[in-house]
Amino acid sequence: MVLEAAEMKRIVAEAAVDQYVKDGMNVGLGTGSTAYYAIRRIGQLVNENGYRLKCVATSVQSEELARGWGIDVLDLDEVDKLDITIDGADEIDPKMNLVKGLGGALLREKIVAAATVSEIIVADDSKLVEKLGTKAPLPVEVLRFGHQHTSHALKRQGCEPVLRMKDGKPFVTDGGNYIYDCRFPNGIENPFFIESRIDVTPGVVENGLFLNTAFEALVCDPEGNLTRVSETVKRD
Repeated sequence: MVLEAAEMKRIVAEAAVDQYVKDGMNVGLGTGSTAYYAIRRIGQLVNENGYRLKCVATSVQSEELARGWGIDVLDLDEVDKLDITIDGADEIDPKMNLVKGLGGALLREKIVAAATVSEIIVADDSKLVEKLGTKAPLPVEVLRFGHQHTSHALKRQGCEPVLRMKDGKPFVTDGGNYIYDCRFPNGIENPFFIESRIDVTPGVVENGLFLNTAFEALVCDPEGNLTRVSETVKRD
């Protein structure tokens, strides 16, 4: 039986929570359709198993969802570090480098990831790519001030930046910024170089390249089989 995308996301998210989340941990809560199932499962552990967790959300949306499941959510500065964060990704390459941000939370996701000991990525296998930027655009969060000038500078990096819209208006992040979704015609050849070039562009707040960030990526295929991408990396 071939599983629907939502079922694959549920399976992989719940498996990651059951494997990695332990009572007493500080836990980062991701954002997006796969992270939704992880948050729901964490809520079950809190309410049904009595887990005592200190959780930090990567978005207002995830914070509201977590509180709805009875999870206490703290500000990041209220914890020294996070033991684990379970989050999704828009693309995962063979070296576990990621593109994230289609959910609009890339800035907080990257800050939370930097404060996390083990960043666990959960996804269905459609997110696996040989080269970043081949399926998903690269989200880049920018200041509203002069954002069109910022987009012209981004275009000089070889991409086609498109301002993200919602309900006929520019999408606004939790930080009050805009996002440009940047398409690279041939994918991102050198993600570390592109990241550095984008980060020094005036007006850029953050980009959706998450390089050398993930501890492990757990992926579900349409048959419900789970694969750890880190195992492939180690064999290479």
